[in-house]
Amino acid sequence: MPANTDRYESAVARYFEAWNAREPEARAKAVTAAWTVDGGYTDPLADVVGHDGIAAVIAAVHEQFPGFVFRITGAVDGHHDTARFSWELVSEDDGSAPVAGSDVVTLAEDDRIRTVHGFLDRVPAGA
Repeated sequence: MPANTDRYESAVARYFEAWNAREPEARAKAVTAAWTVDGGYTDPLADVVGHDGIAAVIAAVHEQFPGFVFRITGAVDGHHDTARFSWELVSEDDGSAPVAGSDVVTLAEDDRIRTVHGFLDRVPAGA
């Protein structure tokens, strides 16, 4: 079982690396490492497929929340090709976390993400 746990944790670590990449080149590289070419990302505010679409969603979040980073809250839970985890979007200045959610990902055979289904648990008014 530890090998499977490592699989999920590694995939989620790559996912957070992509979400926390601020520079376009680093973001593109991180998205490529985390998602399959035809990988997708869906949450209540976005539904995209492919590296360019995913990178654009991440860039938009950084524009809306400059100076914030994503961090995992709790443990990664997984079975078969599916993992779930919760996260917060945290201000580097004051530690506030106005946005929080939970994601469910499916992994491809190469352990990159095939799909993400995101749920927003806490969103500030007007966001």
